[in-house]
Amino acid sequence: MTKTLVRYGYVPLMLIGINGAAIGLAHAPWAELWMAALVIAAIGLSFMAERTLPYTEEWNTSVGDGHRDVAHAFVNETSLLLTVLVIPLMAALSSFGERWPAAVPFVAQVLIAIVVTDLGVTLAHLVSHKVGWLWRFHAVHHSVTRFYGFNGLMKHPLHGALELAVGAVPLLLLGMPKAVAEVLTVCIAVQLLLQHSNADYRIGLLRKVLALNEGHRFHHLKWAGIGDVNFGLFTLVWDHALRTFSYDPQRRFSSDDLGMAAKPDYPVRYVAQLAEPFRATGACQLKDSADGDSVSPGASPS
Repeated sequence: MTKTLVRYGYVPLMLIGINGAAIGLAHAPWAELWMAALVIAAIGLSFMAERTLPYTEEWNTSVGDGHRDVAHAFVNETSLLLTVLVIPLMAALSSFGERWPAAVPFVAQVLIAIVVTDLGVTLAHLVSHKVGWLWRFHAVHHSVTRFYGFNGLMKHPLHGALELAVGAVPLLLLGMPKAVAEVLTVCIAVQLLLQHSNADYRIGLLRKVLALNEGHRFHHLKWAGIGDVNFGLFTLVWDHALRTFSYDPQRRFSSDDLGMAAKPDYPVRYVAQLAEPFRATGACQLKDSADGDSVSPGASPS
């Protein structure tokens, strides 16, 4: 019974329950603290679901990456939550503030923010697989060898900031209210947890529309060229439009499928991962020993 609840109820609980609570609490006193509490609750639910109904048991066991992932999550989520502090300043500096559709219902405003962020982050993500210096920063995220919720929060902070800027700056320039931005931070955290989840949940045909774990596993395949698919943050709509969507219902994944074939010795520790993009070549000019193909920034990220 519990496994059935996780299989079919976990995604609605996160997308509707946690995100819905964020919308409901957006105008409450101390809303910032409520948002932080909801992110923590989402992380807790993520771990519970993965242990109740794992896709692969081995991905629930640390391989020396647990403390590193906690550090990534703490730095990146704290930074994300703190970005809302710049909104009053952006509103004061922007001459487009009156263009924000403040008259529509608050839920609709949040959905507008999600759609714009989805497009911006998807494009930034795709470009990060094609441009060498961007790939070196993004490679931190693709160095994982187990696929579980916390991995979604594991990013080089500079690359995370770049993706967020591409997605959110247009919204800030239009005068996005602070309350909408706070809800958006929760929605992003929830999405990343679901997208990289080791829980064996089911969403049916929505797996071709929503950017969740069934589709995103293909993005983390390490063999040259294969991982250049399914770039979406919230949805796979832009992947269908850009012809970067891929899905095979028969495919099963293991740790051997993850990581970077071109650089299997990528640093594991947190500080070393922060420094790695600044080294001379990073991962993007190496040869893929598995198939002999040249590894472009986007050809072997996975």
